[in-house]
Amino acid sequence: MAVNHQIFLAGFGGQGILFAGKFLVYAGMLAGYEVSWMPSYGPEMRGGTCNCSVNISDEPVDSPIILHPTILTVMNLPSFDKFESATVPGGKVFIDASLIERAPVRTDVDNYAVPATGLARENEMTKLANMILVGKIIKETEMFDEELVKKALAKVCPPKKPELFDMNLKAIQLGMGL
Repeated sequence: MAVNHQIFLAGFGGQGILFAGKFLVYAGMLAGYEVSWMPSYGPEMRGGTCNCSVNISDEPVDSPIILHPTILTVMNLPSFDKFESATVPGGKVFIDASLIERAPVRTDVDNYAVPATGLARENEMTKLANMILVGKIIKETEMFDEELVKKALAKVCPPKKPELFDMNLKAIQLGMGL
């Protein structure tokens, strides 16, 4: 089966959007796929707009720009309002339901309302709602197995801070368990 995931992650700066994209691209690379990662953010340091395009494919990636994602992940209402309509029919939309209260408009996509921010708070990992959503993406797409997840986390988490590896792994596992 051909692999062609065009993933678009969006939210506010400080929500870990770029880190989540970086993790996904490393996992794709370690799985032997062609990948691209293109971050985009507003001029603000925190709280401004932030999004990230990730391509994971078994074919060469023509462009890192994603206009019509197969997978959309949104962590705030402005991003949901802006990008929901761009998702391809049959695609998957992952919503942080703790921060986005409106129901999806689209019925031609698979919608996943994940209370990621609430789960992160409940599990004392307040800055890892992004990785809970990543875990849910991995579960619903069967994109990577847990061994590959660990290898990719080892690439994106600094070795001098092993607690970051452990907490990110716990957050991904929590998302995979939903």
